[in-house]
Amino acid sequence: MSADDLKKQAAARALELVRPGMRLGLGTGSTAKHFVDLLGARVAQGLEVLCVATSEVTQAQAEALAIPMSTLDETPELDLTVDGADELDRELRLIKGGGAALLREKIVATASRRMVVIADDSKLVETLGRYPLPIEVVPFGLEVTRRAVAAAIAASGAAGELTLRTRPDGSTLVTDGGHYILDAHLGRIEKPEALGTALNLIPGVVEHGLFLGIAACAILASSNGLVVLGTIE
Repeated sequence: MSADDLKKQAAARALELVRPGMRLGLGTGSTAKHFVDLLGARVAQGLEVLCVATSEVTQAQAEALAIPMSTLDETPELDLTVDGADELDRELRLIKGGGAALLREKIVATASRRMVVIADDSKLVETLGRYPLPIEVVPFGLEVTRRAVAAAIAASGAAGELTLRTRPDGSTLVTDGGHYILDAHLGRIEKPEALGTALNLIPGVVEHGLFLGIAACAILASSNGLVVLGTIE
């Protein structure tokens, strides 16, 4: 079974958590895309929900499927957000932001009563950091911010290269919010809480991809079936 098939399995299980009338946060990324597709099919069959997207890409996908959409200003309290993760550990600590939507993803997730992560089991690690940690920063004073981020990383006991994320054509990637992303290639993050706290104190950092204490459950699809971490209901 391919990784894409496994992602579809996890998305289908998450869809079982959706009830009529729910207010949903729709994630961004390859696994979340499957969830949105499946949700769209249910909406076409008569399921009534109201959704908020975490990115312009997801917004366009949902609108194409005629899923009723809202904004957080109009619908500031959500029942459930379903999103993927670039990496997670057994304590449900996540790294997100590979799709450059981490700021909106975190805002939507924290506006929700519950966040459920869907992924294939290759995303599960014993220690975070194998996947580069995205750090969203303002363009102004980029070098000052980069140095402060590097110092915070060192103070937390981690080490690695910081790179400015670019597009395939070599231009600097700009997020939906108009920011840049620094990717920290750390290998291991032994103290994610300490690093997250330190990054939050840097003026030029808008948000970082450490999602700590946010996810309530993870549905992981493996070749041996689904594995659930946390409380699914």
